[in-house]
Amino acid sequence: MTDTHPPLSRAADDTASMVRWLLGVALLVLTIVVVGGITRLTESGLSITEWKPVTGAIPPLSDAEWQAEFEAYKQIPQYTQVNGPAGMTLAQYKFIYFWEWIHRLLARLVGIAFALPLAWFWIRKTIPAGYKPRLLALLALGGLQGAIGWWMVTSGLSEDVKVSHFRLATHLLIALVTLGGLIWTALDLMGLRDGKPPARINGFCAFVLLALFVQLLFGALVAGLRAGYVAGAGWWNWDAWPLMQGALWPDGIVWVRASGNALLNDPYLVHFVHRWWAWVVVAVLVVMACKLRAAGRRDVSIAVHSAFGIQLLLGIATVWSGIGLWLAVAHQFVGAILLAATVWGAHVLGSAANSD
Repeated sequence: MTDTHPPLSRAADDTASMVRWLLGVALLVLTIVVVGGITRLTESGLSITEWKPVTGAIPPLSDAEWQAEFEAYKQIPQYTQVNGPAGMTLAQYKFIYFWEWIHRLLARLVGIAFALPLAWFWIRKTIPAGYKPRLLALLALGGLQGAIGWWMVTSGLSEDVKVSHFRLATHLLIALVTLGGLIWTALDLMGLRDGKPPARINGFCAFVLLALFVQLLFGALVAGLRAGYVAGAGWWNWDAWPLMQGALWPDGIVWVRASGNALLNDPYLVHFVHRWWAWVVVAVLVVMACKLRAAGRRDVSIAVHSAFGIQLLLGIATVWSGIGLWLAVAHQFVGAILLAATVWGAHVLGSAANSD
């Protein structure tokens, strides 16, 4: 029987497979962002005090192994200063261990899900021209993410009861940059099937992405500093939002050394910037959505509008709830979805500029 599948069609099939692969990895990254949020909110991140890339994939299987892990945890400040005096039991330790173990297991899965198919496409020589450097950069980001994750954990093993908020922000932002890169590359490959050149980020979209990056940065700092708690709580409590403990400008800011220090380290000021910079992001996203609609992409416009609208409501609800676990996790999840929608919008507008 002769091959009725022409080379051009095979190339198209290979490209479609790569698109599915990249979007699948993006979904895994989205999942690990959510699990990372749960890990942080349950104070689980320091429960595993060693980094074992291979053997660490297997959790403790016997009572003796569990006791050994618990004894190692008892040596760090989070236990000696917080959980130990509170009377933490082995069962409670197993709960926080579970979330950190799942987080690390997903990290391994993301690495395998990206590296093995990449090697397969590379060996088969099906990667389109010009895409190898970009895919290698995404692979490097994944490796860096793992290293940053352990670097973050080490900051809470000897001197502090929690990890460094700067390292936590770096860890989260690299994950989100990787997510954006995966989506952008998948969209470029989808366009390649239709003979379109790779999209470029125009000046306006660069500003939108920068504004969103700042918001995500301060959101990560809020998480690392536990700054969500400083606003107060209570459903429909206007003193918690839009005010902070009854005032528009929080009076708890400690101006140590310089204003720049407070901007990145003071929980009151970090929270204040995060909640009000959000409206700058909303303004530029509304303009982006209008541009998308004018370009005939009502679907992307709706995606951008929906993402930032839900994100705003979740942010307010999270504060009012006193940082309820699942509301806070949903807020982080939709933040990642908002990034994905914004990258999609920037890609559409960049593609339209290329075709002009």
